[in-house]
Amino acid sequence: MAEVATFATSDQLLVVIDPVARSTDGESVRIAKDVLSAGAATKVCLPDDADEFARALARRGSRRPVVVGDDRALMRAVTVLHRQRELAECVLSVVPVGGALALAGSLGVPIGAVAAARAALDGVERRLDLLVDDSDGVVLGALRIPPIRDPAAPAGATAVGSIAGRPWLRTCQSLVRTLVPARGTAPAASGPSRLRVEVDGTTLVDLDQPVEAVSVAPGLAGVAEVEVRPASVGAEATPLRAEGRTVTVSGAHFRYRADTAVSGPVRRRTWTVGEGGLRLMLPGR
Repeated sequence: MAEVATFATSDQLLVVIDPVARSTDGESVRIAKDVLSAGAATKVCLPDDADEFARALARRGSRRPVVVGDDRALMRAVTVLHRQRELAECVLSVVPVGGALALAGSLGVPIGAVAAARAALDGVERRLDLLVDDSDGVVLGALRIPPIRDPAAPAGATAVGSIAGRPWLRTCQSLVRTLVPARGTAPAASGPSRLRVEVDGTTLVDLDQPVEAVSVAPGLAGVAEVEVRPASVGAEATPLRAEGRTVTVSGAHFRYRADTAVSGPVRRRTWTVGEGGLRLMLPGR
């Protein structure tokens, strides 16, 4: 992680406030707006959906974007900028507001509206490594196979606000889920998986060795850290670990959780380290 530059509070900011943050913690949103507006020229954007969110970032001009929202809002901003091929040129700030904030915290962003807003104004730009997969997905924190369900987003959950005040709709949705299986879903895994895991072209584990779990995360100095937990009978098997710039997982159809989202099923996926690919404003040290 490299320290690059500090920024003056006179910079112009585009403050994009996620709709979930507005509905779940309006007081923290207000505090963040007040702190940011007191320290810089700000343009506040209140998108109602993902399309408006993306358009706001695309039209930011020379303004530095500040995302006010939870981990999903952070990942939405990173994904939009990556797919616009502007992530490497954009210095991003985050004010974590909402229920799921673990990812932002793990990156060093203060969990608190005042401290995070001050970091956006007077912090230091740091370049963090990330992972990019062969379907153009981005991973900031870690990915895991099989996925671990996010306790903040129960299976079958609906977007916040879409069923508020409509108990009859919740009842209908529950009935439909009971009677009609969701399309495209696969049965839950009933045991260890058989996967081939390759790191920089070298096989770490092959299909003949069942595995309980695989995890991959950006490490230091442009490499990914890989851990494979083999299936065991009796005593726990020793995890297999490796580091490299590319990680390929293949085998039976598998799902994986990358940061806030579950993807798949796929038969093969490759992740490559993007060294210094995320430019994030963090508190100076």
